Amino acid sequence: MNQNITPYQVTDATKKEQVATMFNNISGTYDFLNHFLSLGIDVLWRKKAIKELVSIQPRNLLDVATGTGDFAFEAIKKLHPEKVVGVDISEGMLEVARKKINQRSLSEIFSVQVGDSEGLHFEADTFDAITCAYGVRNFENLEKGLADMYRVLKPGGKMVILEFSKPRAFPVKQLYNFYFLHVTPFFGKLFSKDARAYTYLPESVAAFPDGNDFTAQLSSLFFFRSRISWLK
Repeated sequence: MNQNITPYQVTDATKKEQVATMFNNISGTYDFLNHFLSLGIDVLWRKKAIKELVSIQPRNLLDVATGTGDFAFEAIKKLHPEKVVGVDISEGMLEVARKKINQRSLSEIFSVQVGDSEGLHFEADTFDAITCAYGVRNFENLEKGLADMYRVLKPGGKMVILEFSKPRAFPVKQLYNFYFLHVTPFFGKLFSKDARAYTYLPESVAAFPDGNDFTAQLSSLFFFRSRISWLK
């Protein structure tokens, strides 16, 4: 991820600090806008991604950039793990996740904590599986974040990364760009109290090394396709 692509351009704060501030600002409307702006497709993407873990039936799962917990909740529903830990740099998002955990009576299974993908506070080889939805493009140091996630993954475990990619075929590319560059920021500003957040979204997606570029980067970090799932 290009460190120059940040939520707020006029500030001395680091990218990591800016991303945390941004998600704190939009945490109250995040779930609504996610479903609304994706026309509900985000729910289908999560379901498809979690299916990648059915074959290994992980007992102990880490959800990085857990946000309000939707990816972890889907994992609990489909995989029935014994323990799920969610980490995120935004306390505002985690507060929403905690409320949802309590509402679902899942506190014995699912816990969340402030955490940074570049310095996870877990021993090596801790988790059977690691998930991350729409989070890796926000890493301040992409390689460092991925390497630390790999460190805490058990041998034989599996990592599933769900992230945006850029369509390249006509006319999907043109429709996608129009929606992302104009429709998404308009409604983001209308419903969110942070006007910059939904302008940063298409900028961060455009800068992210998706598809083959991302898998090549994983290979350079000694990741293996059998342990990584990339959903375009």
